[in-house]
Formats: sequence, C-alpha cells, structure tokens
Amino acid sequence: MIIADNISYNIGTKQILTRVSTRFAAGRVSAILGPNGAGKSTLLRCLTGSLTPDTGSVTMDGRELEEYSLADLSRKRAVLSQANPISFPFTALEIVLMGRNPYELDHSADRNTEVAMAALEMMDAWHLRDRSFPTLSGGEQQRVQFARVISQIWEQEGACLFLDEPTSALDLKHQHQLLDLVQSLCQQHGLAVVIVMHDLNLAYHCTDDCYFIKDGRIEGSGESRDMINAERISDIFDLPLKYAGRMANGDNLDRAVDGDGLILNKLGGDANTFFQINDPGMYRGFILEGCRRGINRRPGIERSLAREFLPAYRA
Repeated sequence: MIIADNISYNIGTKQILTRVSTRFAAGRVSAILGPNGAGKSTLLRCLTGSLTPDTGSVTMDGRELEEYSLADLSRKRAVLSQANPISFPFTALEIVLMGRNPYELDHSADRNTEVAMAALEMMDAWHLRDRSFPTLSGGEQQRVQFARVISQIWEQEGACLFLDEPTSALDLKHQHQLLDLVQSLCQQHGLAVVIVMHDLNLAYHCTDDCYFIKDGRIEGSGESRDMINAERISDIFDLPLKYAGRMANGDNLDRAVDGDGLILNKLGGDANTFFQINDPGMYRGFILEGCRRGINRRPGIERSLAREFLPAYRA
C-alpha cells in the first residue's frame, strides 16, 4: 500500500501539486491520467522518493519513505522513468543486470544473470542481450529498461512498481504485451503498480483503478471502467466530447457513428462504446480492440526461471 497524505510540491513560486491525497493498493494496477503539465510525473516522483514534497508525507507499507535506507528502498520498489538516456556502450544484458545491484551480496553472479536473462525473455528482448544499448531503437530500449525493473523486484513479493509512460515508444504488439505482463505480475506477486499514461484506451482496458489529475489536484478516482467516461474526459481534457452510440460486433463503423464527427477512442470491450469529437476537424482516431491477448513468447525458449516467477507466462 502506497499512501500520499496531503502532499504539495512547488518549483519556485509555481505550485505543481496541491494537497494531493491518494492510496494505491497492493494487487492493483493504477493509472495516473491527465493533460500535459497536470503534475502526473511530479506526483510519481514524490511517490518513489525521487522528490520530497514541501508538505505532507508518503508512506509505503506503513513507513514513511524517509525511514527506508537507500538499500532497503531499492529492494522495495522499482522505477521506470520517462527518459533513460544512456550513451555508454553497455550491452542490453548489462543494463538489465543493473537492476540486480541490490542483490550482489545475496546472490551469485550466475543467479543474477539468470534472472536478467529471464526478464529479457519476458519482454521479447532476449535476442537483444548482446547488443549495445545506444544502438537499439527507442522501443527496444524501453523493453530492455522494463526488463531491468522486473529483475530488480524479482524476489520481492508485494513490491511497488512505478512506471512513467512505459508504452510511449512501443508498437501496438509490445504495448499490449507489457501491460498484460504488468497485470499478471501484479496478480501473482501482489505488486502495487502505479502507471503514468496518456492512452485512455489502454488505461480503460489494462488498469484496475485510475486517478485523474488536473492543475496539480486530484479531480477524481475510482475503478477505471467507471471513471473513464465522456463527461469526465471532457472536463479533464477540455474536449467537447459526447456519447456517440453503440455498435454490435460486426456492424459497420460508418453506421455506428451518427453524424459527421470522428471517433476519438473506443472505450469498452464487449460494450463497444464510442465517443465522438463535436468538431470533426480536430482529431482523427482509430479503433483498437482490448489488450487481453496474452504474451507472445520468443519461439523455442523455455527458461525455467521465467516460469518460476510467472507461472502463467505462456506462448
């Protein structure tokens, strides 16, 4: 359980967060949603201990963050930042092994390497293990960095995982693969997962709870499928949305959306609920089915350690 109690944070005279109070439960995947500059990443950094709030407190499992040593905190939580610039020619495997630094005195080098290799496999990045990290594409780098944070909390039941825009550089397949893996890890290891994200469709399908933030204040929270709706999106993002209609499976999209508005997003699995922009010249959207498609494993690799950590890990 991660609790932020009445935290505020300022940069100079500008107030970034204002009396924010939130609770993120173990065994749940929570999304922090809001427009650019709302304070999402700042809130996440306060939750991880990277920033110290000017007022209020953050507790993790009943202890304030300041009470943890750096070594204990590095075992208790893992963080994937929005930007991870690395110019030195480390291999992908060496990057993932950095997540094993808190365990150098507890486990052998062989064990740490085995964990790192299994984490790479989970992210469909095993074949990148010997590649120089700076030569990888943005999406490949993001998958390797996510493997690093998995390896960091490998032995820790009930750990906390903080992700800042983890799918921003990923293609559609790997977006869904990553978020499906996050859900599986959360359920099987009791993780408390907090994700800053912009994609409302992914948040609707792939998170349990969401927290809307605007101008540094929490404007609403609850289960994602209750909270992500036309009225709230219109209010938070200042977009003139309206309910457009429902489409039965197999119906033609042109018949489903009445009028000349364009589709912004599809929110809902079986319900096939759509929202429509009042001004058809503003955005052009597309339809994306739900993300519960499972993890695509690299054919021919059967690492027992990956199965040990995530029994549901499948082809």
